[in-house]
Amino acid sequence: MKPLTQYGLMAVRHWREFRPRMFAELRRKGLLCDMLQDAEERTAREVDDLRRHFQEQGLTPQQAQDRAWEIVRERYILLPPET
Repeated sequence: MKPLTQYGLMAVRHWREFRPRMFAELRRKGLLCDMLQDAEERTAREVDDLRRHFQEQGLTPQQAQDRAWEIVRERYILLPPET
């Protein structure tokens, strides 16, 4: 497995704390690394696409990055807590 990026490391911390059953199950099945890599790749791709779109709309690079992250972060990285 290649080293995790900031997104993957954030997912590890968040999933372990707020999704402990999911985290344990993925680890038990040997799928945790694959899921983290997938979450990283999807997040990076979607953030990049949205960032470019927002910059084309006139936002500064930082504004575009921030807005894109706000939209994408809960799709793959900051999942809702388990009940």
